[in-house]
Amino acid sequence: QVQLVESGGGLVQAGGSLRLSCEVSGRTDSISRWGWFRQAPGKERAFVASIGRSAGSAVYTDFVKGRFTISRDNAKNTVYLQMTSLRPEDTAVYYCAAALGGPFSPYPYWGQGTQVTVSS
Repeated sequence: QVQLVESGGGLVQAGGSLRLSCEVSGRTDSISRWGWFRQAPGKERAFVASIGRSAGSAVYTDFVKGRFTISRDNAKNTVYLQMTSLRPEDTAVYYCAAALGGPFSPYPYWGQGTQVTVSS
C-alpha cells in the first residue's frame, strides 16, 4: 500500500506562487511515477504534471508549461509542485497520485487533495 498526503494549498492573488507538497509513505519502492491532478468545480479531474524515477522524466499539460514545476526529494519521500504566475482558472482541488507500472499505467493511489484558490 501507498499513502499520499498533500499540503501547501491556500488562497493567493493572481500572479502569485504556491508550492504544493505530497508526502508519500508505505511501499514507495514500488512507485514508478508520481502525478499531480486537479479538479475545478463542476469539471472533471484533469492531469497537471507527472514525474518518474529517471532524470528528465517530467511531463506537463500545456496549460501549465512554463509556470509549474514538478520535482521529487527522494530523501524526504516528497513530491512537489511549484506553481508560479497563478491565474484564477488554476483554482481547483489539487491531488497527488502514484502509479506502479509503465508510463501510461493508471494511478491507483491518491491523496485527499488540497484546495488552491486564486483570486483576481
